[in-house]
Amino acid sequence: MRLYTLSKRHFVLVVVVFFLCFGLTILIGIVGPNVIVSATTQLNNSSKISQFNLSSQPLSTYNQQLWLTCTMQLGQPYDEKWKNLEVPFNMSVTIRGVTKNASVQHFNKEKYNQTRMLSCAPQCTEIIVLHLGHLNYIRYEISISFENLPPFYQIKSYNFTWKTYNPSFSQMEIWFRFVFVVLTFIVTCLFAHSLRKFSMRDWGIEQKWMSILLPLLLLYNDPFFPLSFLISSWFPGMLDDLFQSLFLCALLLFWLCVYHGIRVQGERKCLTFYFPKFLIVGLLWLASVTLGIWQTVNELHDPTYQYGIDGNNFQGMKIFFLVVAIVYILYLLFLIIRACSELRNLPYVDLRLKFLTALTFVVLIFSIAILYLRFGTQVLQDNFVELSTHYHNSAEFLSFYGLLNFYLYTLAFVYSPSKNALYESQLKDNPAFSMLNDSDDDVIYGSDYEEMPLQNGQAIRAKFKEESDSD
Repeated sequence: MRLYTLSKRHFVLVVVVFFLCFGLTILIGIVGPNVIVSATTQLNNSSKISQFNLSSQPLSTYNQQLWLTCTMQLGQPYDEKWKNLEVPFNMSVTIRGVTKNASVQHFNKEKYNQTRMLSCAPQCTEIIVLHLGHLNYIRYEISISFENLPPFYQIKSYNFTWKTYNPSFSQMEIWFRFVFVVLTFIVTCLFAHSLRKFSMRDWGIEQKWMSILLPLLLLYNDPFFPLSFLISSWFPGMLDDLFQSLFLCALLLFWLCVYHGIRVQGERKCLTFYFPKFLIVGLLWLASVTLGIWQTVNELHDPTYQYGIDGNNFQGMKIFFLVVAIVYILYLLFLIIRACSELRNLPYVDLRLKFLTALTFVVLIFSIAILYLRFGTQVLQDNFVELSTHYHNSAEFLSFYGLLNFYLYTLAFVYSPSKNALYESQLKDNPAFSMLNDSDDDVIYGSDYEEMPLQNGQAIRAKFKEESDSD
């Protein structure tokens, strides 16, 4: 591995390049456009209107998705008895779409009736009226009526807000993903080219996993993303979510296998080594995909659907996901602590552990910071499933993509073979240089294909004496 040939100066250079690239991504996001554009319409309740008719602004595929929210303004002072009060009320929504030839069509030809919860402490919470995951029309006309509103709330006005993706951000996102697709493809080809002259038996466990993660990173950047702007369908968005969840779970599996596999040499049995890890990570992947599909399928039939409607089922899935995530974290910490305690004094292996642990720790810290800035303290509450619209700028979106891409690029660089690796492999038949060619694991633990242990001097002398007597 190139990791063994890097000097301290080279290590510093690798770390500096990683932070420079990541910082450049953040700066591009900061100066970039806002992710969400919104338009608010305020309607007074002086005439006790029973139905509100709203029309969206002209839309294109670059708007990607559409949200309509409502915030009620009270005409009376706040009362402390409303602090923890949530009152249900009924909401009826009719959706009509306007086509390019100006004809108006009913969306699914249905009137949607839902129950929402109103809480005013002290400001009334924002109510999501509907969410359209893909846009089939150039404009939407919405009719909304509220029934059974609590009489002790003297509602002064209704603020309806349309939210869509900023077309400028959508264009930047296309270019941003395209650049990372090209970079990932180049890195993948270079990494595969560097390993082409070596047998897979000689690859380290990190190199084997990088040959899996780099193609998955290519899918994570989603080369099919432009399809969502060419066709009005839910399929490109679902494909993007599937690719992201697949890569992230593969990355979680990579950490488990490396920290465990670096201690366990020889044949890694499927039942004892891989099965527990695949079970834990597979449950995480299954829970995340199930929640995403559940939300998407229901929204296709009913744009006013919210996971809060199936509160019990949603809470059960969320608890299941959190329990499995806690099990994963504890298992990973156990593997890290045990690997560091057992292998910290061994040459080469301690370097592999220190580098991977330090870089992964930095990535996790930045990831947690990005999630906190994005969701705040409600990261595991109401935005658990739903795509958040609380991005302040492109930096919060672009930084996470850049972080994972540069993390994999750095690992691919340090885990690629060094320049002298091929020359050292040619010395395998020379006993004086045999350790140079052994894989990292064979040097420390012994090769799996050695036919017999070395004989000590006493055994050799006894064998020589027997041969002399026979002569």
